[in-house]
Amino acid sequence: MIRKLQHRFIRITVLTLTVAMVLVVAIVNIANLFSVRTELADTLSLLADNAILAEMPEKTEEEKETKREEKESKREDKEGWNSREKNSSEDESTRESGKGWPVLPEFRPERFAGRSRQVRNIASESIWFFAFCDENDEPSAPNLNFAENIDEETAQSLIAQALESGKESGYIGDYLFRIKADSSGRKAIIMMNCETRLTSVRNLALISGIACLGGILLALLLVSLASRHAVRPTIRNMEQQKQFITNAGHELKTPLTVISTNMELLNMELPDNQWVRSTQKQTAALRRLVDELVYLSRMEEEHPAMTMESVSLGALLEETAEPFAAMAEFGGKEMKITADPDLRVTGDRASLQRLMSTLCDNAVKYTPEGGTILAEAVHDGRSAILRIANTAEQPLSKEQCAQLFNRFYRADSSRSKEKQNGFGIGLSIAAAIAEKHGGTIHAAMENDRLVLTCTLPREKA
Repeated sequence: MIRKLQHRFIRITVLTLTVAMVLVVAIVNIANLFSVRTELADTLSLLADNAILAEMPEKTEEEKETKREEKESKREDKEGWNSREKNSSEDESTRESGKGWPVLPEFRPERFAGRSRQVRNIASESIWFFAFCDENDEPSAPNLNFAENIDEETAQSLIAQALESGKESGYIGDYLFRIKADSSGRKAIIMMNCETRLTSVRNLALISGIACLGGILLALLLVSLASRHAVRPTIRNMEQQKQFITNAGHELKTPLTVISTNMELLNMELPDNQWVRSTQKQTAALRRLVDELVYLSRMEEEHPAMTMESVSLGALLEETAEPFAAMAEFGGKEMKITADPDLRVTGDRASLQRLMSTLCDNAVKYTPEGGTILAEAVHDGRSAILRIANTAEQPLSKEQCAQLFNRFYRADSSRSKEKQNGFGIGLSIAAAIAEKHGGTIHAAMENDRLVLTCTLPREKA
């Protein structure tokens, strides 16, 4: 019971913290992804509207050459740009010869007035290219003026994939594309490399995921350590309660023994005296109650004294249920026993026998005349199933079935008084025995039958 209480506290606390941390990480990453995608889409739209789809008048060869020389002289003044200048000039010359490409205007920040600074910065640092399509949607050679690190074959492949997608915009790997018509009606495909920004999104997701997992593990460790302190008052109260019951039971045994002995002496002097017989009966009942309370208290201890061994559950059920079958037959009831002889569990034989006798006694006691009782021990995968079903005099609700294993609970107190052989703690003892064997027990109504099912782990082969 104590261990179950501690484990439940740990599960609830860790689950709550896990849900909270996962939600926070998910919200942060979703918001970051949405923000990055929005910025990239705005950047691509900006590049398309201001650099590609704008009207660009045709230039003469002399103007083109003059413009090229001006660009080359400016780039030569910047350290580290020699290789880029050379590749850009070669690509530009190649595209202008035979392809009919106009010279792309210089990248000028003033064109992006009114846009956010973040979008302007991304646009100025972006690697992108574009191409136009003819009437048959055949793309021309791509313009790679701002994508010197991308070869023409790769660019053509990406453009082809964008056209095959059938979408006006979207992602192909780490490239964001957009298809739009310019002022002359030509269809243009613009593609921008988003690898840097998308990689930052993935890195954030990975780092936050690892941090979340680490936080959950740390919370599990801390809660496990703290749970001992949290349940310590409850443990102390339960231990004191068990100790009280055990001590009280031992203290009550002495006066009960004296009373019982005195009643036997009085019975010898006053035979057939109803008061003496009544006192003896109540004394015997009180002795049984004390014994059951002490037994239940011991079974609920952290480590009860039990001798664990291999037990044939089927054979033990047949042995235990046989006397109850005779009692049922005497009361006009029918009891059937079905047991798997090869079904074995690891447990304390005496405790398991008491579990079975408690369930069988309960079934025989509360089965109406003419009713039937079924006791069976079968296997279900890795579990051994002990099931006792009996015809119910009155159907029980789910709430009543759930409370059957509470101490001193009686589903029908008026009916129970007629059968005052028990005290309402037999099923509590059965539940404690099942728990100490690593199993569970529950009650349920199936049609007009009350079914008590005990599930125990099977013995490993």
